[in-house]
Amino acid sequence: MSAALRVAVAAPSLLGESPFWHPRERSLYYCDIPGRRLQRFDPASGALAHWDFDCEPGSCAPLLDGRLLLAMRDGLWRFDPASGARTRLAEPPYDPATQRFNDGKCDPQGRFWVGTIYEPRDAAKATLHCWTGGKLVQRAGGVTVANGLAWSPDGRTMYWTDTKAHTIHAFDFEPASGELSRQRVFASFPVKQDGQPLDRYGGRPDGAAVDAEGCYWVAMFEGQRLLRLAPTGEVLREVRLPVRCPTMPCFGGADLKTVYVTTAREKRPAAELAAQPFAGCVLAFEVDVPGLPVNFAT
Repeated sequence: MSAALRVAVAAPSLLGESPFWHPRERSLYYCDIPGRRLQRFDPASGALAHWDFDCEPGSCAPLLDGRLLLAMRDGLWRFDPASGARTRLAEPPYDPATQRFNDGKCDPQGRFWVGTIYEPRDAAKATLHCWTGGKLVQRAGGVTVANGLAWSPDGRTMYWTDTKAHTIHAFDFEPASGELSRQRVFASFPVKQDGQPLDRYGGRPDGAAVDAEGCYWVAMFEGQRLLRLAPTGEVLREVRLPVRCPTMPCFGGADLKTVYVTTAREKRPAAELAAQPFAGCVLAFEVDVPGLPVNFAT
């Protein structure tokens, strides 16, 4: 492992996802989707707390009142980590037998956006929804695995990815209304060919975060790397990782200069797991340019 990289959380998840840094609690929250678990890591003490559920949490976001939003297979929920109480806000806008909520984040105005994953992965049936005015409203679709939600520092560009299509999209974003327009390809990557060795495959774009300079950091699933993309889409930096399947970066620490990276080990070959013992762990490294703070749900 590179000297700059370290293992922040050694307890592995099956599929770690949706990390965010909670500035009030000085802690990192993230989901283990197939593990049906929400986790909270305190870097100061090393303590790792968790909450188990009866279905998969796809993503989470902080609420101003100290509770959390959880986007789960069975709907959108308000969750109180202190008591463990969970209140459903919305039923799932899909058939839970074939879809579930996946990547979700709040925009700078406090609206929660969440995409879905169409689990058969044989059609572009996944959608993007916005929790606003007490209801879920569909805002986009036509993808298979929704990921990569992030906003530019000025809040006028939204990013959204179809992981299966190896494509990151950008939209013009109207802050007041949340309306999307001018969808375009921000970046795309070669699709894995049949029989192509993984060490010659760059991976597909998964979760992402934006830094204070407007650069888009994306986890390349199966590519064993993170990429930092300029606002124009060019690759500015590659960070090689000791695990094949990173899932999402986020910025944390008091100065937001620590990049935390969730990773996966679910369904990986035994030989790969033997060679990559940190698969499923949370990795971390330091950067010079801070990230943007997490947006709270209102």
